[in-house]
Order: sequence, then structure tokens, then C-alpha cells
Amino acid sequence: MSPPPAERYQGDFIAWTGVCGFIGRGGGPSIEPHSHYAIQLALGAPTGLRVQPGRHGEWQACAAALVPSRAVHSIDVNECGFSAVLFIEPETAQGRALAARLGGGVELLGRSTVAACAARLQAAWEVEKSYGAVRAACMDLVRELSGAAPNTPSDPRVLAAIEYVRERAGQGVSLADVAKAAHLSPERFRHLFVEETGMALRTYLLWRRLLHVWTLLMAGETLSGAAHAAGFADSAHLSRTARTMFGLPPSVLQMRGPLSAQARERHHLD
Repeated sequence: MSPPPAERYQGDFIAWTGVCGFIGRGGGPSIEPHSHYAIQLALGAPTGLRVQPGRHGEWQACAAALVPSRAVHSIDVNECGFSAVLFIEPETAQGRALAARLGGGVELLGRSTVAACAARLQAAWEVEKSYGAVRAACMDLVRELSGAAPNTPSDPRVLAAIEYVRERAGQGVSLADVAKAAHLSPERFRHLFVEETGMALRTYLLWRRLLHVWTLLMAGETLSGAAHAAGFADSAHLSRTARTMFGLPPSVLQMRGPLSAQARERHHLD
């Protein structure tokens, strides 16, 4: 007899400077092998998380996993009672420290390493239902795993450009606009951004637009409306992009957690 289908994912999207992610319950269709710009921290509790390195690697059970930037992988949270998937931007101090720790390879973590932080995070989400408490628990976990930041900071011109892009979520920005914010010529900035991040500015802008979609969905926007507001041609274009960067379409992840309800209420009052 085949196992019953997993409960459809219901959760929340959380985001602040340098870190974003999903926190929730349930699963659904398998996540296709994919890669993205951010370093990923996947956490499943009390058990059930599985991770597949590469496109054809062996599935491995773990309590949590760290995945380097641009590493192809897949995860399965269908058997988890609770899960959190965080994305740490590589230019941040924590991102650089994690990149140095990983050295390009996926790291699986045991329950003893993350149990205390996982319990705090789950309580912040399910019991306190507080965005501030969730953020604090997430950052405690990221700090604990990243340890001391490396001595070499990210280039401040790239950090200024990234902040410029973040502040204009949902707005169209050009290479010339971002280069000006970094006080560089477009050509010099183009090369510097690739050197620092390993990706073209165009890809990063697409990543930011995709994250903006989740914020809109949290506030109760329709998938089609969020796609257009974030600059995608239509919901099909959004779904293709999400499959490439997250391994699944946005329609699979229902923003129906306690933080989503609060976000929709605030949006309605505004």
C-alpha cells in the first residue's frame, strides 16, 4: 500500500536584510533539483528531513543541512512535523563565514547541533506567533552555525548596490542605476559584482523580484497579481523562474501561517 499523500505545505515567508526563508508545516510535490544564489539552511523537526546533493545523489536523512551557494540539490520535508528553510546571502558576514565553513560541499547536521535552536524557532512561530521572535530565533541559529565572521569584509560598493536594490523591491532598476549607487561605471561594476557574488547582476535582480513575490503573497495578493507587481510577464513566467531557483512553483507553498494572517490584517488596515 502506498503511503498517504503529504499534507499540503502551509507556512510563512520571512525576510530581513541578508536573510529570508520559509517556515511551516506540510509538504507536497517533490522539490526538483535546483540551485540558487544564497546559502541554504534547511531544518526539519522532530525528524524527517532528507537532502539530496547534486542531481542524482543519494538521499540522506538529517536534522538540518547547509547547502553552499549555487550547489545543485533537493530537499524533502514531507515527513517533518515542522520545517524551516533559510537563505543567507553570501555577501553578509554570516554568509562569508558559512561559505568558508562549507568549502563548496553540502554539510549534514545532527539533531544535537540544532535541537535547542529548532525548539526556540518552532515555539516562536507556533506559540508566540511573533515575527520578531521568529527573526531572533533564526538569527541565533545562523550566528551559532556561522561562528566568527572572516576578517575579509565584502566590498562596500557591492553592499551599497545590494541595499539600493533591496530598497526598490518591485521597481525596475537598471545596471546604470545600480552602478551609480556604487559610484562605479557600469562596466566596472558589472565585473566587480560577478567577482564578489559569482553571479551576474541580472540574475540577482531576478532573485530579488522572486523574493518580493512571497512578500506580496503574504499580504494576500493573488499569484497573478504578485507576478505582475514583481515584474514578471505573467504567472507562468514566475512559475518557471521559481522552479529554476527553488525547485517548485509558488502555488505549492500556501502562505497560511500565523505571520501571514498578521500581514494580511496589516495590509487590510493600511
